[in-house]
Amino acid sequence: MGLEASRPQLTDVLNGVTCCKGSAPPLASTASGKSKPRRTTAKAMAAKQRSISVSEFFAKNRHLLGFDNPRKALLTTVKEAVDNSLDACEEAGIGPEIWVTITQTEPDRYKVSIQDNGPGILKRQIPLIFGKLLYGSKFHRLRMSRGQQGIGISAAGMYGMLTTGKPVKIVSKLSIRKPAHYYELQIDTKTNNPQILNNRGDGLDIPAGEKGRKIMEKKNIEWEAFYPVPEVGEDETPPEPVEVRSGTRVTLEIEAKYQRGRGSVDEYLEMTAIANPHVTLHYLDPEGILHTYARSTDQLPPEAKEIKPHPYGVELGRLVTMLKEMKEGTITQFLTSSFSRVSPAVARRICEGADVSTRSSVKKISRDEADKIYKAIQQTKIKAPSTDCIAPIGEELLLKGLHQVVPGEFYVAATRPPSVYRGNPFQIECALAYGGHNAAQKVSRELLERLIDETDARTLRQFLMNTFDGLGADSADKIMKAGEFGSRQSPSKLKQDQIERLHDCMKNVNVSEGQAMQVLRYANRVPLQFKMRDCAITQTVMKMNWRSYGLSQSRSNLPSGPVRVMVHVASVWVPFTSESKEAIAHYDEIQKEIRLGLQTVGRKLGMFLRRRQQVKKEGERRNVFVRYLGEVAQAVSDLNGSDRDEIYNHLTRVAKRVTKEADTKLDDRGNKITEENYGDNVLIIKDDPEEGLTEQLDKTTPQKKLF
Repeated sequence: MGLEASRPQLTDVLNGVTCCKGSAPPLASTASGKSKPRRTTAKAMAAKQRSISVSEFFAKNRHLLGFDNPRKALLTTVKEAVDNSLDACEEAGIGPEIWVTITQTEPDRYKVSIQDNGPGILKRQIPLIFGKLLYGSKFHRLRMSRGQQGIGISAAGMYGMLTTGKPVKIVSKLSIRKPAHYYELQIDTKTNNPQILNNRGDGLDIPAGEKGRKIMEKKNIEWEAFYPVPEVGEDETPPEPVEVRSGTRVTLEIEAKYQRGRGSVDEYLEMTAIANPHVTLHYLDPEGILHTYARSTDQLPPEAKEIKPHPYGVELGRLVTMLKEMKEGTITQFLTSSFSRVSPAVARRICEGADVSTRSSVKKISRDEADKIYKAIQQTKIKAPSTDCIAPIGEELLLKGLHQVVPGEFYVAATRPPSVYRGNPFQIECALAYGGHNAAQKVSRELLERLIDETDARTLRQFLMNTFDGLGADSADKIMKAGEFGSRQSPSKLKQDQIERLHDCMKNVNVSEGQAMQVLRYANRVPLQFKMRDCAITQTVMKMNWRSYGLSQSRSNLPSGPVRVMVHVASVWVPFTSESKEAIAHYDEIQKEIRLGLQTVGRKLGMFLRRRQQVKKEGERRNVFVRYLGEVAQAVSDLNGSDRDEIYNHLTRVAKRVTKEADTKLDDRGNKITEENYGDNVLIIKDDPEEGLTEQLDKTTPQKKLF
């Protein structure tokens, strides 16, 4: 009975399984017994399907490229254009000179212009470079460069078109004698192709010389025709202006927000000047203030050479594709011609490990044999790839760049030997600056008012921490406590007398104790300003024990103190965590080299801090002696009738000998003149707060009698 009753239910279940295996599930029934009509059919769905162009995808997902919000969009636009300019100038062997101009056109719109003195761009290439995503010369070659994917500047133009409807304007000049090319274009997002808007789709050729300058002026085409004339004295005759022989200028109008502080265009250009001491930057900000970062060296970075891929960095799918692309030849010829560091002997060992004949034709290599070859590559010992494809900054230039931009009293730099991750060569450089004043202590009253007007921070504490890099929570609390500001005080509601009080507190409160270390992150000389916590550089800095180098540090946090650490990752292929290139992925090989580089500069910092503390301690000890030497000399003279001056000079010599550490002198390279030194690549600025302490013995007058 029970079995009979269960049969209809079992049948229903089996029918359901059968229907699930079929093309469509059974139609649901309504209470009246009628079936619901289908909402669509396979044919109707197929009619709606179409391919999506890459520009159409990124137009809807522009946050992936760094255009998350108006403030970040402004930075990304400037960054992509400046990076391209630096790459072009260095590749052509030209000392880079770059003009950056930002002008506000409407409340939420800015016109951004970037010009360089590079080699220029050929006329037929201009529309493709600025009007087509994933078009460039750097993606398929293995050599160090700032750009990699061919997305950046064309994506900035697409963002401008989407937010303002304005085209990208490009001027390219190849020579003084040749005409300049002027284009106005935008991207067709459906086809990922450029659309030329001016001169009936042909662009405009502007003749050279004065005639061309008049045409540019008439058509309102922007171009810096001459280099800035250096300032001279009143009695000197200024030199003749030098014409810019070649270069490229790109102008975009975008929806943006300009704001100073951390993550701003101002910070990016300052950081760029540190890592690129061979560049001169002219920056005209939206308020009409000109900032010039002059080059500190005329020496260009060594040219990075292109290399072939290393076998360890090629995955199985890529290996199969490469085999298919090679039309003829043997497997030995394929391995030796397609990869670096693979000699005929190495190719033979790979073939033996894969049990494949060295004379096998690439056309006859099956998928299983390709898999065996891939596994044999991983088990074969192959030399690391050549490192001439990398152009590090160098320790001397690191010190120059850091000293020119970052205030401090102690500088040290270290360059690690080249290493390899996944077959890709890379090199780590670290530099450190200690001392100097925090930006919060140097800010003027006028600039502070502008920063307060521009901020969107809800509380004053948040404003201080977000605006001034390295100013930690403790330091912000100190400033607010000294100024008697409430924890919920809004910066936008500050009155003039409160701003004045805040400014005084920022200048006078000692924030160095609670100041957090500032980490300057670079990848192929490009500053990384966002996603700090996601980056392998930051995580490695936080995991180090900085207490052993004289800095205070709480667990798994950045250390405290007036310290700036710079870490530069140079590689043929930097492993970014996303297309916006804001953080470096966590590879063990990269983190190990970063840690070793930081330990090198950390040890020298520890030596400096310990020695300075010892000198200070001995100086204070000597100060105590000096205070009473005159009194002691006078008392002895009164007792035995000896000459007071002779007794005083003798006691002075004894005090100097006992506290001789206070006389420690360091040269401009950080070397202790008498005994041990810091080694190479150290720079010390003579800004000793105890300066003159050792000379007090000669200047101190006898103290009045105490009894």
